[in-house]
Amino acid sequence: MRLLTEQDKSKYKEFLESHSRCNFQQSLEWGQVKTSWIKEVILSEDEKGNIKGSLCVWIRKIPIFGNLMYSPRGPVCDIYDEKVIQDLTEGANELAKKYKAFVLRIEPDILKSDEKFREIIENAGYKIKDDSKDFKDEIQPRFVFQLNIQGKTEDEVFSGFHSKTRYNIRLAKKKGVVIKEGTKEDLKDFHSIMVETGKRDDFIIRSLDYFEKMYDALAPEHMKLLMAYHEDKPIAGIIPILYGKKTWYLYGASSNSHRNLMPNYLLQWTMIQEAIQKGHEVYDFRGVSGVVDENHPQYGLYRFKKGFGAEFTEFIGEVFMPYKPVIYKLYKLAEKTFRSLRTLKKKLSRKS
Repeated sequence: MRLLTEQDKSKYKEFLESHSRCNFQQSLEWGQVKTSWIKEVILSEDEKGNIKGSLCVWIRKIPIFGNLMYSPRGPVCDIYDEKVIQDLTEGANELAKKYKAFVLRIEPDILKSDEKFREIIENAGYKIKDDSKDFKDEIQPRFVFQLNIQGKTEDEVFSGFHSKTRYNIRLAKKKGVVIKEGTKEDLKDFHSIMVETGKRDDFIIRSLDYFEKMYDALAPEHMKLLMAYHEDKPIAGIIPILYGKKTWYLYGASSNSHRNLMPNYLLQWTMIQEAIQKGHEVYDFRGVSGVVDENHPQYGLYRFKKGFGAEFTEFIGEVFMPYKPVIYKLYKLAEKTFRSLRTLKKKLSRKS
């Protein structure tokens, strides 16, 4: 076990992109976006110096509590190789001593039903929290829709869509919606529409600076901006991330007007087509609520993503190593209280 050095960066990028458990949030490029965190990458190697596993860890000081260590969607390795898991864990433990961290928090994209991984990770000393249902309960979504496109043609994928989804894609084309790949300058239009979307659907949005930082770190190799136009007016957009053999739908926005033209359906299909052409294996629609109920406020998002023939997938949830268990419990309580107060504040502001 050792930590990544400057000389290892190209080797690490090659390892990550070629691994079946590749995730953009474990990349050095994504680390350039999250500038408020310190980043360390733990490497597990074989006798010849080949990387067998890695864990990209972010560290940030939380006022009052101390340093929190977080590894989004780690580790990248054969998750059943106990030796590698133990090696990476020992590296994390060393980092915890170095930064005096109170916890290592991981939210791996590993199925909840994977009992073998559960046994291995618990034997390594980790705890598992797998009972959250809503977006607000965790940093990474525990419930996602993933579309398997490995080895499939566009016609095969399209035929797997719900009939209403296919109809809406055709309708958008018929009504004159045009999809174009945007530049950094077009992020201004995208962000303007995102602000409109956030007000309509009641969620907090990122600043324009954040999206420009993403573009500088990831585009054009790993980030795209697709914009939908009608009569030369931007009406919707999406930002997908491409890394290894996967594409993730990260952000989407649509204006209040022209929603009847179904631009979001054509945007998704356009990006899925590109992912197929690139030989990708998975198109990840990212998060939905785990509460599958037509009366739930997020049910429309669930129905939209399900319409593309993607599989409703439940991940294991939060895997964590509590180095200071009492402090971590207090932190979690404070985190929950903060989110509740923020929700209450939003409700009161809407009434006023």
